[in-house]
Amino acid sequence: MHDLPTSREQKGSSRIMIVDDTPANLSLLKEMLHVHEKDVFLFPSGAMALKAAEKNPPDLVLLDINMPEMDGYEVCQRLKENPALRDIPVIFLTALNSTSDKVRAFNVGAADYITKPFQFDEVQARVDTHLNLHLLQSALEYQNGNLERLVEEKVREISESQLATIFALAKMAENRDEDTGQHLERVREYCRILALQLGESSPYTDIITNDFVACIHHSSPLHDIGKVAIPDHILLKPGKLTNEEFETMKTHTTVGADNLQAVYQRYAGNSFIEMGIAIARHHHEWWDGSGYPAGLAGNAIPLAARIMAVADFYDALCSDRCYHKAFDHETVKTMILQERGTHFEPDIVDAFLALEVDFKQIMERL
Repeated sequence: MHDLPTSREQKGSSRIMIVDDTPANLSLLKEMLHVHEKDVFLFPSGAMALKAAEKNPPDLVLLDINMPEMDGYEVCQRLKENPALRDIPVIFLTALNSTSDKVRAFNVGAADYITKPFQFDEVQARVDTHLNLHLLQSALEYQNGNLERLVEEKVREISESQLATIFALAKMAENRDEDTGQHLERVREYCRILALQLGESSPYTDIITNDFVACIHHSSPLHDIGKVAIPDHILLKPGKLTNEEFETMKTHTTVGADNLQAVYQRYAGNSFIEMGIAIARHHHEWWDGSGYPAGLAGNAIPLAARIMAVADFYDALCSDRCYHKAFDHETVKTMILQERGTHFEPDIVDAFLALEVDFKQIMERL
């Protein structure tokens, strides 16, 4: 008996495994198939054949049914249960010729069924047919996999270019205020690490998935997109805003969200735009309900907006703005703690405290 070769590259033709407990049948089939340039490997038991197939899968199996210890039905069933072997065509070659035997063979996964005594021309024709089908199926699966990879690459390229374009537009809105610097770059990092922390230890571990983290990282720069509609004399005013000016400033939340909503109507189901809408509209809501524009409170405020509230507050106060000089990290940290349970959700403040060193490093790096 022969073991299968150690590498598919070492063979020059199709590899056929023959499993039969009768030595005369093995020798006859080997001689016949070798004439037609097939590499044939003989096994007198199902157990030996299965071990060899796991090590080096063949291209086709010719399988007897009546064998001691493990019959052909069980051998075939085990092959089909193995993900690495289930696509190998199995042809039963047996003296059993009842309809029930054939039906059972096909039920366990046989590709074909030949009864003994057999005509070699018929065996050869069926072997060639199933080898060709197997080859075509493998080629098709490879092409499908290759096509799927190409599509994924193109989708990723398109997605990345779209995200870059949207980020560039958000930067244009941000650049109207020359003091904000790399505000968007910092805020997206704050949101990402806050989401990761909350996903590991908070009441939101079941909600914050990898997709949520990626989504908030990409959608957070849209939070102030509505500021494009705020007049310069209000947006860039160095002093305190009047009540009327502040009411105008507050509209950046609804203007930004409404414009993103128009985009979402064309791309319904886009989670990136959907989260961007929630962040733009509600990142100035307060945990106690005293924020704007809707006066939402507690869990009624979208989670992404609650995360953004902390990130935006920290960055705004740690940065030089036209209306104030930057505060140091410890001062802003104290201010956030003072607003725990009023302005900010307690769990998110706790996440911030766990990450305060990271926040400080991001601020210094960017």
